[in-house]
Amino acid sequence: MARKNEFDDQPQDSRGRGSSSFGLGRMVLFMTLISFAGLAVYKYLNTDKPFKTITNAMDPTYTTTPQEMEITYIPKDFDFELDDENTIAILSNPHRYKREFNSLVFQFNTSLLDHVAYRMDIGEEYSAKTREKYKDHHAYLAKLYYKDYIALKDTSDTVNQTWYNNEATSSVDAFNEVASRYACFLVNSVLLSTLEQTNGTFLAKGSKIDTPCGIALNEGLKPTIKRLEEKASIIDFSQSKGLMEERIEKVVAELATLEVRDQKGLNKKLQTKVWGYSVSTTDLEVSAISVLKVGFKLDEYFKVDSNGKNKTVIVTLPEPKILSHEVYPKIDKLDIGWLREVKEFDLNKNFNVLRQEFRRDALDDDVMDRAKAQAEEVMHVVFDPLLQSIGPEYTLKVKYKNVGGILADDFNIEKGDAEMDLISN
Repeated sequence: MARKNEFDDQPQDSRGRGSSSFGLGRMVLFMTLISFAGLAVYKYLNTDKPFKTITNAMDPTYTTTPQEMEITYIPKDFDFELDDENTIAILSNPHRYKREFNSLVFQFNTSLLDHVAYRMDIGEEYSAKTREKYKDHHAYLAKLYYKDYIALKDTSDTVNQTWYNNEATSSVDAFNEVASRYACFLVNSVLLSTLEQTNGTFLAKGSKIDTPCGIALNEGLKPTIKRLEEKASIIDFSQSKGLMEERIEKVVAELATLEVRDQKGLNKKLQTKVWGYSVSTTDLEVSAISVLKVGFKLDEYFKVDSNGKNKTVIVTLPEPKILSHEVYPKIDKLDIGWLREVKEFDLNKNFNVLRQEFRRDALDDDVMDRAKAQAEEVMHVVFDPLLQSIGPEYTLKVKYKNVGGILADDFNIEKGDAEMDLISN
């Protein structure tokens, strides 16, 4: 009798194989479907929750992922109402219109903050808080704007700037550089600090999404500067044409105490491109010598006082300035390409660049302080014999007065001063 196999009692499929492998396959398929379903449910539950907060059981206030403020951007054009001609007049003569310059800074900065706040749709409550908070910052910001602007713009060079069609344009460029320097600081210090946020981050959505700083620069400052540049080019052209319609003679009283001579050169390659490829190049080399005199305009202010109690004679001079600047340019090389025409604009522009560099180097070399030191020596030469005749105990003291402008210590701005005086033409 044949021996019975121990596997004969197990069920078999139609091919005679055991069904255990089939049960294992169904188990694997079932677990895979369960995993996919769980993943789908997880994603669905977290679709409407961009930032999930995980709470610690020991500390209910602790979160491993900070909740962030959600901002919905809405479209809006920057609608700062600006009188272009008055604004350029203020920028061209900041010493004379220092009060209007302060008002210009106030109006522009508040308009910039209002625009960013509206684009972020933060509501009127936060916008009002932002405007009030800016008043606390305006005093020192206006000082920074003014001092940086004066440092960038040489206001004693208006005649040459006008002759080279660059007076109004250089004023706009200087204001653009200063405003760009403080725009992001303005937004971060005033607007963002009033919002309820965590770690300085936002969840942004909506139309034309950008950072608050980017909105201030790209939508507020750039369009305003572009509009001012267009107006400035028109003003420069008109003033340059009418600069010397007639001969002018006037009496001057000047004391030149320092002369600076310098030499510089400039090499420019002017290329003509077709479809992005250079097909012709013009080499231009320009050199120039400069004779710059620094001193004092005594017809603006000159005063001599005596103090018998302190035995002192006080001579007050105006602040030193550049009295004259002579530049003698020379073309060392002019190799004109076969497709390139050299226009008068190319030459004038490079002559003006050299002239500006001469003045910038002189100002960076502390020529004003050196001129004061020389002026004190000259005053001693002139007045010491007089002092000896009055009495040997008398001493000489030299002081300086800022004429037509303001001293740094005298620049005091009231908070919230937003009044703008119109300039009569």
